[in-house]
Amino acid sequence: MAGKYIIRVTAGSDYDLDRHVVVPVNSHSPLKVSSDLMDAELNVRVQNYSGLPRNSPSTSAYFSQEPHATNRDQYSIAIRFTPRGFASSSGPKTISNGLHGPSNNPPSSSSSSLEASEEDGDEEILDGISGEDLQFGNDFDHPIRDRLPPGFSYAMNIVKWWIDPGLEGDAYADKPYLYGSALSSFNAIHVGLGEVNPDKGGLWFEEGGDDAGLKEREDIGAPRTAKDRMKWALKPANKSRWCFQNGKTYCMDFFNPYLDFNEFSLRLPGFTLPIMKYWDGQSLRYVLRNRSTNDTYLVIVFTLHLKEDVNEDGSLKPSALEATKGANKATEESGKVATEATDVAANPENVDDGVD
Repeated sequence: MAGKYIIRVTAGSDYDLDRHVVVPVNSHSPLKVSSDLMDAELNVRVQNYSGLPRNSPSTSAYFSQEPHATNRDQYSIAIRFTPRGFASSSGPKTISNGLHGPSNNPPSSSSSSLEASEEDGDEEILDGISGEDLQFGNDFDHPIRDRLPPGFSYAMNIVKWWIDPGLEGDAYADKPYLYGSALSSFNAIHVGLGEVNPDKGGLWFEEGGDDAGLKEREDIGAPRTAKDRMKWALKPANKSRWCFQNGKTYCMDFFNPYLDFNEFSLRLPGFTLPIMKYWDGQSLRYVLRNRSTNDTYLVIVFTLHLKEDVNEDGSLKPSALEATKGANKATEESGKVATEATDVAANPENVDDGVD
């Protein structure tokens, strides 16, 4: 069945697929994506890639570097991320005792934040995104509960124990989602510009930062190693000390050996899932978002198309484009529902139970 399909990766700053561009998978030149909220550069690498665009490299020099060669990593989503500022829909968060102190709940408006800041000399406006708020993960347009394989709960336990204990979401919802804190989800976080190195597959950075970035991490007690940082970030008090500052660049890399895009299979320790057997036609979507403001920064979509629906030049035929437009409406609605779901999870006291 898998041989009938070809994969296409697109990216944009929101859920609207009409505004997405095709990602040149395994190219060492980063793709630039910008919005009012952020500037980003993106490299997507997939081992044994045979998808679109046509004639894409089947691999990347990235996979021959350590630790990826030893890990036998199968894919990577590397992001160079520079926040620009706050969304117009919500005010800035305030924090106590300086930029990296414990965060308070988001105020109702930016004016109230400023007033609070003036009244309390120990409070400052958070000029960026709190480490508690930046999330990375997956969401879907339609229910997947009827397509979940036997042993799914066991597989999720493996993921949360072995890969990211900070994941939260609802796979049984009408619009399923699974998000984790960026600080505990990304395998490598580098505070600074990192580098673009064609000999290493493009965007390249290791855990840590430039001199200023290392100093900032040390000041808030963030560990130097990736494993320790991910464990450290499981505690809300630690995440609240981290700020993704506006105008400052952060490099983040998400990679693992578990998802094979060539054979369309998920291989976890002690558990293997043939994806095509349970696939319902939905795309696999990765989202970088803000938990508190519900702003979306970056959306990366892996979509399977029937080979017969793709032209020789790699463009989609009209039938596939129409299907994509239909999916686009569902995608935008999915974003709204995921927003509502995370709102309820974060603020259950605001739910109207219908009782006067």
